[in-house]
Amino acid sequence: MSQYDYDLFVIGAGSGGVRASRIAANLGARVAVAEDRYMGGTCVNVGCVPKKLYVYASEFSESFRDAEGFGWSKTTPAFNWDTLRDNKTQEISRLNGIYNNLLGGNGVSVINGRASISGPNTVMVNGKAYTTERILIATGGWPYVPDFSGSEHALTSNEIFDLPDFPKRIVVVGGGYIAVEFAGIFNGLGADTKLLYRRDKILRGFDEDIREFASNEIQAKGVELYLNSNIERVEKLDDGSLRATLIDGVTLEADAILYATGRVANTQGLGLENISVDTNSAGQIVVDNNFQTSEAGVYALGDVIGGMELTPVALAEGMALARHLYNNQPINMDYDNIPTAVFCQPNIATVGLTETKARAQCGDIDVYSSSFRALKNTVSGSPERTLMKLLVDKASDRVVGAHMVGPDAGEIIQGIAVALKAGATKAMFDNTIGIHPTAAEEFVTMREPSA
Repeated sequence: MSQYDYDLFVIGAGSGGVRASRIAANLGARVAVAEDRYMGGTCVNVGCVPKKLYVYASEFSESFRDAEGFGWSKTTPAFNWDTLRDNKTQEISRLNGIYNNLLGGNGVSVINGRASISGPNTVMVNGKAYTTERILIATGGWPYVPDFSGSEHALTSNEIFDLPDFPKRIVVVGGGYIAVEFAGIFNGLGADTKLLYRRDKILRGFDEDIREFASNEIQAKGVELYLNSNIERVEKLDDGSLRATLIDGVTLEADAILYATGRVANTQGLGLENISVDTNSAGQIVVDNNFQTSEAGVYALGDVIGGMELTPVALAEGMALARHLYNNQPINMDYDNIPTAVFCQPNIATVGLTETKARAQCGDIDVYSSSFRALKNTVSGSPERTLMKLLVDKASDRVVGAHMVGPDAGEIIQGIAVALKAGATKAMFDNTIGIHPTAAEEFVTMREPSA
């Protein structure tokens, strides 16, 4: 009989925590999960899932316009924010139930409440102590809003999905995934949308051609872009609206101001001071290659440790850790060639190296790119263009990067990612017959390097 209540106590029922819990329980461990907010974590509740639903909603406005060129009578349906918001909430509730059932069905004890570590083998929840052989911290990240005059009036991605009223004017601050996606969402839903970013180009870290091309397309769709800009202060006006004064003195009035300027590790109140867990300068928990912290028996994974803050990465880490701890399998996480997408409008998706990194790592490379107006747009009248780009290591002919801006980019690059993971060469791409007429066939018909 074990001296502990549990073999593994998981703090946080997000993607990584749920996956680790379920796999560990299936391998015979006695597992408990504590969650103080919502089952499924950020992705299910205030991240990937509701965001993608809102992206779908926002794309209909353009589809209605496109339809006229295909013979459909011009109509302008009214958008109802309450319907979208409430249907989203209903779907999230359904998913919450699935997560609960998934854990319960696998014998995992679910404990509702904020967990705090009181010692190396003890976790407190709602005033009750639970002893455990191992602890896994999987608490994810939390939106960050800088401190400035009136910052209390700013919203984050935690609140934006559930506003009581649709903001007809919105200012989005930030230049990464979340900011760019929400700017597209609200612009598509009909709001006057302004995107502020403190640097000279949005989407830092992406391929430079992708950044430039996407920025132009986003602005062409109606998002006003304010670069090298930031908010100095925000005031609430008598009518409930907000006035933002920028660092250059320009003022913007809006019904909502959304800050999407990054996320920080969600470690507040975890009791890390009661154990010897090291954190880095960004506040993220430091782990080794086996997700072991500096405290024996305490592990961490997912967004709380930094790295690639993506749901599928946390899922893979959770599975790997559980199999390592309870099935003696070595952890061999491979973070190369992980595909990712930005569900802005048009979509961005990428896998592998950017051109800058490819030149640095490979030396001589061939760059293949193609920019075109999709067949659908030639009839609809939409000016939207698509960009595709392949990066090839000259010495080995291996494709080391694939990038796309355009409709369904995420769906297309997911398949390309398998090819890159398998070590596909440009010759293999060239010898693959395309599916015609599709945008995706362009990836196997680019014959001449552009650079």
